[in-house]
Amino acid sequence: MGVFTYTNESTSVIPPPRLFKALVLEADTLIPKIAPQSVRSAEIVEGDGGVGTVKKISFGEGSHYSYVKHRIDGLDKDNFVYSYSLVEGDALSDKVEKISYEIKLVASADGGSTIKSTSNYHTTGDVEIKEEDVKAGKEKATGLFKLIENYLVANPDAYN
Repeated sequence: MGVFTYTNESTSVIPPPRLFKALVLEADTLIPKIAPQSVRSAEIVEGDGGVGTVKKISFGEGSHYSYVKHRIDGLDKDNFVYSYSLVEGDALSDKVEKISYEIKLVASADGGSTIKSTSNYHTTGDVEIKEEDVKAGKEKATGLFKLIENYLVANPDAYN
């Protein structure tokens, strides 16, 4: 098994507390509301919402996949750090055992946020994952993030 790591850094005009609340803590209700074509529903199938919780994300009709399950590996509300692993679903293939993600929001000088994300692809055998292999997923995640950011800008009283 190999582990291939990719990092990304982006910025947002939304401050970390508000962005973390919308992007992580309330994502299960917000994303299906603003992007039903991407995510139809999110439900807890095991746990209480904290570390160890398993969630089933059902994708919308516009997706190539039907669902994934992810396990919450870490949740630090004070420092705006969230980590989780995709552990089941048709987005994983026989080449990838799991994908682990960590998102950290840091306050930026302009009052917004710097979003630091790390993805670890745990492959089977001697399979190698190249950056171009993950490009489409990164583009979808960026598009979804922009929808959330635009929603927060348009709704200044939401998720405060």
